[in-house]
Amino acid sequence: MAEERKPDARERIRQRGPQHLSDHELVALALRTGTKKAPVLALAQRVTQALDTAQGDVLYETLSSLEGVGETKAGAVMAALELGRRYSAASTEKVRSAGDIYPFFRHFRDRRQEHFLVASLNGAHEVLAVRVVSVGILNRTIVHPREVFADAIVDRAAAVIVCHNHPSGQLEASDEDRAITKRLSAAAEILGIGLLDHIIINPRGGYLSFVESGIPLN
Repeated sequence: MAEERKPDARERIRQRGPQHLSDHELVALALRTGTKKAPVLALAQRVTQALDTAQGDVLYETLSSLEGVGETKAGAVMAALELGRRYSAASTEKVRSAGDIYPFFRHFRDRRQEHFLVASLNGAHEVLAVRVVSVGILNRTIVHPREVFADAIVDRAAAVIVCHNHPSGQLEASDEDRAITKRLSAAAEILGIGLLDHIIINPRGGYLSFVESGIPLN
């Protein structure tokens, strides 16, 4: 049944572009086929979860160790990721508003768990990288400044923008969201890295920007 959906995904790419496919569908196209035990979309979900959480230096090993993936399919996914990086790097645009950074975050909008993301930006406010910091219910223990800024320091980032999704669909900043933001803002000031915004996204494609909504970052 899952295999029959793949032509639909290809047809939607032709008609509307790949940005209208979910992460699972894009990964399924890279995988091409499933296994006897796992249809391709089920396998794609496992791969997507690994992509969300695995560190870059062990990503290939993580993917190839998944049941039903192996070295060939892991290589296909890694090749697709690298091709995307090379071409996106050639069309880097400056981030001037929440609307400019939202496309880098929006594919996390349909996650069933909360994901906390960090975008590293250079001095020209061009995106260097976007990473998942934590998965699960957000609190100040999980979203710790050392985890948020560790890679940004390695990137020599001048600024960061943080983001998390609300699976419930609500676009409101909770007291915990505000507390986390203030803590990160204080750490950013000490490190000399600007915290430009905190963005909340939901499954319907909406977003809330702390800055544009007048919610203080510190």
